[in-house]
Amino acid sequence: MRTISHWIDGKGWDAPAERTADVFDPSSGAVVARVALAGLAEIDAAVAGAKRAFAEWREVSLSRRARALFAFREGLERRKLDLARAISAEHGKVCSDALGEVARGQEVVEFACGIPHLLKGGYSESVSSETDVHSIRQPLGVVAGITPFNFPAMVPMWMFPVAIACGNTFVCKPSERDPSASLLMAELWAEAGLPDGVFTVLQGDKEAVDGLLTHPDVRAVSFVGSTPIARYVYETAAANGKRVQALGGAKNHMVVLPDADLEAAADAAVSAGFGSAGERCMAISVVVAVGRIGDELVDAIAARTRSVRVGPSLDDASEMGPLVTAIHRDRVRGYVDAGVAEGADLVVDGRGLQVAGHEGGFFFGPCLFDCVAPSMSIYRDEIFGPVLCVVRVETYEEATRLLSDNPYANGVALFTRDGGVARRFEHEVDAGMVGINVPIPVPMAYYSFGGWKQSLFGDTHVHGPEGVHFYTRGKVVTSRWADPARRGPDLGFPTTH
Repeated sequence: MRTISHWIDGKGWDAPAERTADVFDPSSGAVVARVALAGLAEIDAAVAGAKRAFAEWREVSLSRRARALFAFREGLERRKLDLARAISAEHGKVCSDALGEVARGQEVVEFACGIPHLLKGGYSESVSSETDVHSIRQPLGVVAGITPFNFPAMVPMWMFPVAIACGNTFVCKPSERDPSASLLMAELWAEAGLPDGVFTVLQGDKEAVDGLLTHPDVRAVSFVGSTPIARYVYETAAANGKRVQALGGAKNHMVVLPDADLEAAADAAVSAGFGSAGERCMAISVVVAVGRIGDELVDAIAARTRSVRVGPSLDDASEMGPLVTAIHRDRVRGYVDAGVAEGADLVVDGRGLQVAGHEGGFFFGPCLFDCVAPSMSIYRDEIFGPVLCVVRVETYEEATRLLSDNPYANGVALFTRDGGVARRFEHEVDAGMVGINVPIPVPMAYYSFGGWKQSLFGDTHVHGPEGVHFYTRGKVVTSRWADPARRGPDLGFPTTH
């Protein structure tokens, strides 16, 4: 059986793996490959190779770095369907959704192509007599990205284009559930002419994660995943002297006011709730129906939910594929069972779904709950599956209070025709990303992505301007080119004059 291994020093790692994990086809349930799990030798080799490469890559001109980014972008454009199919085969999301993931990652590559402009510093002439000051930003060194299973191409591309453009070398630790996309991107970097060691792939599990979090030559760590692991990554890496951005979980709410376009809101709820089988950190998992719109909204969402076509990820007729593993499918089923036991109204029940010819696949039908209370586990916890909850409130104030009380603050959405209320909402709501009549408010690459509260540990969001800031450190230079005539020492504190 095929073994998916590491990419170190510009080539595949061919040493035998002491430990491996199974890689599944979620549509059939079959084991299709094994992925090598890094131990101490592979971790050290990966970081050492990246450290050697940094010494030269940091000296490469901004123009040459930009050309490497442009070449990678062109290779990505040529191979995007191959990359999407690799994602679908191991993750389970349908191919059209995977192509969308690749496109959003490509936008960050295109943003990073502008690195000569993004790294311009400041300059002040004559801050004092014959003295000038200028600021520059310089790369950190070896940086690592620990990325999740749900976006095996897009999330790494939120990180490494900016990190590499800034002059760092990047070690990517992808999820062991869908590792092939990372190697395809490594091959694209090699075809683009990136020097060996600048981009590295280290496959693995917790041992690889801990190795990167504690390695003395890793200067910064970027992470996307669940809140408990994000907190662990942040605390461990920070305790080891590293810069950290750790993006955690979410419980994204979509507030629908009585004046909203009902059809548009129902379409948005189903699209944002069940796309990628709900395995998105920006999925809408709670619809907050305000006032009289509740009954009609639930009926409209239910009708659309029942019509979602669930099937194999590589079947063009499928709108929603399977969940990533059997264990995760069973966990989602457990939450649906708990919601029923706690008294929520299960309007659409997807637990009994079977896909003909794919009985071994990890399929789970979309579920819709109504009359959900904030005390219920299906409301409190991040389910990360195709489960949409409707909470009913009477007023706008109740809705915003519900959002404020939630420990997660990744993204929120408001559906309304009232511009004044929309402006008030975006000003008042506690969340890092806000959508107005947009259910999944993922920013474009030239803005930064990130939440608040327990959805982010660290103070820097991903990609965009904050990404450039995260992967560089500032330096201020004060220089004087005065008359060469010796003026003698002055032991006083320097002041402007």
